[in-house]
Amino acid sequence: MESSNLTSLPEETLDVEDEQQQQENQKNPPVSAFSSVPARPPTKSSLKKYVPLEWTEFFDKEEDVCIPDSDNVFHVYMAGTEGPVVFCLHGGGYSGLSFALSTSKIKEKARVVAMDLRGHGKTSTENELDLSVETLCNDVFAVLKAMYGDSPPAIVLVGHSMGGSVAVHVAAKKALPSLAGLVVVDVVEGTAMASLAHMQKLLSSRMQHFSTMEKAIEWSVRGGSLRNIDSARVSVPATLKYDDSKKCYVYRTRLEETEQYWRGWYEGLSDKFLSCPIPKLLLLAGTDRLDRSLTIGQMQGKFQMVVIRHTGHAIQEDVPDEFATLIINFISRNRIGPHGIVIPGLRRPVQPQQ
Repeated sequence: MESSNLTSLPEETLDVEDEQQQQENQKNPPVSAFSSVPARPPTKSSLKKYVPLEWTEFFDKEEDVCIPDSDNVFHVYMAGTEGPVVFCLHGGGYSGLSFALSTSKIKEKARVVAMDLRGHGKTSTENELDLSVETLCNDVFAVLKAMYGDSPPAIVLVGHSMGGSVAVHVAAKKALPSLAGLVVVDVVEGTAMASLAHMQKLLSSRMQHFSTMEKAIEWSVRGGSLRNIDSARVSVPATLKYDDSKKCYVYRTRLEETEQYWRGWYEGLSDKFLSCPIPKLLLLAGTDRLDRSLTIGQMQGKFQMVVIRHTGHAIQEDVPDEFATLIINFISRNRIGPHGIVIPGLRRPVQPQQ
């Protein structure tokens, strides 16, 4: 499907017709008993409605994290000055800006770091197509090491979809002593594994080319992948790149070429999630996503679960304020401070001054 097809979308057509009708009325005012009634103002044009938003409205800064002894450079967006670090991992085909709107609220209570994973956003790596869960986990550890050295602050890992799988695998390795919480957003093993059979068809059915950023943002909202226009305005541009040969925008991430890694993202995910010895929160867009292991674990109180109604797969984008509130409440409920779990009455030893 070519992006030019979008020019026939109903709202744009109405906008043009409205303008033409108003121009005609100005030339030949209709004789009517209601002629004194002002004409209906034109609807908000598609161009303005879907214009991209800058990340600077939500994050405080961006940085390129260079990994020693490699050509890998990971891009991160950062916000906040105090509290634990909410380290966000986006889903396949998204970017760190998927968490932009929710960050503007979370940063009032915690620090936020949203990373562009390998093959996504502004990150540049030696092998853009190696999206194996092991490689993605190593990338996360490498970025944390480069950013915080051997003394990282308390980390709350938040992962959406594919990023949720990466977050679970990172937590399950028990190699990050300062890891204080795990939040997984709308991904469970059962439904994820079942959906893999349809993934290539889903990817190929997407519109592949866009004449402008505005068209891409419009398509993402009207196609139903995102339900929040403002979030789409800031997150969608980072998922695209301009193709000089085709003279249009195409997807930055070639997900269809990474099929060999998909099963590894989700196989055994439920048991790994339940095995993580830290506070856990599972956010779902529907109860139908629960599989047997998680149902039993939830009944046994092994993790907190919240089902968010009237939202799509990208919960953090569709309802950013509600998502941010859930993250903040999770941190507060589990008493996660900047250095880990805070136990009332127990003070941290004062570090001797140099």
